[in-house]
Amino acid sequence: MLDRNALLAENAQLRALLTQSQVAIRELIEQVARLNERVAELVAVAQRKQRKAAAPRLPGPAPVLTAEAQSTFEARPSAPVTEAPARLLKPARKRTGRNALPSHLEVEAHALTPEACEHCGGTALDVVDHVVEEKLHVVKEHQRRRVVKRTTCRCRGCGGRTTPRSLPAPYERSKVTSEWLGWFVHQKFGLLTPLDRVRRDLAERGVPLAMGTLVSFIERAADLLAPVDGYHWRQLLAGRWMATDGTGLKVLVPKLPVAHNGYIELYRNDAVAVFQYEPEKGGEAVASKLASFCGTLTADAEHRFNGVYATGRVIEAGCNAHGRRKFRDAEATQPVLAAEGGRFIAALYHAEERARLLALTGEALRQHRQETMLPVVADFEAWLSAVRPTLLPSEPLMEAVRYYLNHGAALFRFIGDPDVPIDNNPTEREFQNVAKLRLNMLFAGSAEGAHRTCVLLGIVSTCRAIGVPVQAYLAWAFDRLGTHRDLYGLDIADMTPEAFKRPTR
Repeated sequence: MLDRNALLAENAQLRALLTQSQVAIRELIEQVARLNERVAELVAVAQRKQRKAAAPRLPGPAPVLTAEAQSTFEARPSAPVTEAPARLLKPARKRTGRNALPSHLEVEAHALTPEACEHCGGTALDVVDHVVEEKLHVVKEHQRRRVVKRTTCRCRGCGGRTTPRSLPAPYERSKVTSEWLGWFVHQKFGLLTPLDRVRRDLAERGVPLAMGTLVSFIERAADLLAPVDGYHWRQLLAGRWMATDGTGLKVLVPKLPVAHNGYIELYRNDAVAVFQYEPEKGGEAVASKLASFCGTLTADAEHRFNGVYATGRVIEAGCNAHGRRKFRDAEATQPVLAAEGGRFIAALYHAEERARLLALTGEALRQHRQETMLPVVADFEAWLSAVRPTLLPSEPLMEAVRYYLNHGAALFRFIGDPDVPIDNNPTEREFQNVAKLRLNMLFAGSAEGAHRTCVLLGIVSTCRAIGVPVQAYLAWAFDRLGTHRDLYGLDIADMTPEAFKRPTR
């Protein structure tokens, strides 16, 4: 009887627990349902905000056009439709399989022959086939010591002592050779490797060098190459065309609590490049630098160049890549008109690409540009004049239209001058390396350090521009600019990357 009562009591407890669990589960389900409803409301609010942000924001009512302006707009020239050059079209069928390894690489050959049969162990074997495989291999560069033993001799005739001159070095009592200094500068300014990583790599190979020692190597290298950089600058000033652009660089200045925002400028043509540091981004410094230049300057439409053009010796040329981007950005609010205007600029780039594929230069390039581009420019200018009255001043498309109406003469300067490019993109691409270097080093340690950085950046950029291996040139130049310069007897003009490229160097 007692067992039965205990079982009944236990069952009652279990039923009570089950009831409580069911109540708790129902409450949890209701809470989850309320949370789902709240999440749905938040998602709906986010979607409404996203649609509102993506919707074109018209600054106000459309301008009222006169009958004459309306007829001019409706009769505007149609934008040309161009096709991509054949070389830029994607191939219909993609080639598969591995690419062959470069044939110029030094071969490390291994010949393997079995000593016995892997099946029975017999040693009487006949050659029936060869299996040849090629793999890309690497041998890590060696850090070595160069020991020069110079023997001093005494002359039997006069009794004088003679010690032979040592091998070439970048400077007197240098700790490194010209080849090592060239390798180091290439690591820093060619491959954009931070100094602390170079230092760590050297330490892992058992070559501990202090950071101050590495910085002193950079200083020595820049001082040696400064005359070459100066010669490049004189070449640019004596030429008929150059391009320029700039970017910021933080520099540590004594007694300033934070790093100073300096400015790096690049001046280049197709053969040489020169970087220069300025504490401030001002027009007076640019006008002073280019005081002796007589030619065409491709640059952004900035007020700081007004003093350069005011002299009359320098002709302004613009960058159509900026205008092309302005029309592309305006497609968010004026998709039809902005795309229509962009097709005019695309037609100019299409004609320029055809000229590049045909390798046109000089008079042939000028004639090609005038025949293919002048009609497009005439229609484009008529289109700009017709579209301008239909746009409000605050619209992005109006900014693109004003850009070409105000700077059209400079932007289309390249059509009549084969030395001038269609845009300034090659100059801007050089600053990709500067941006990576700036990210790695954060700032220049001083104004002198910024100037030395510009010297080495210019030398490396010049080597890339004319297809000269950077490390090989640096080692070659340090030998001729260093302790044995008197033996070589070369002028600065004979120690440039262009001179290194000559077969008779």
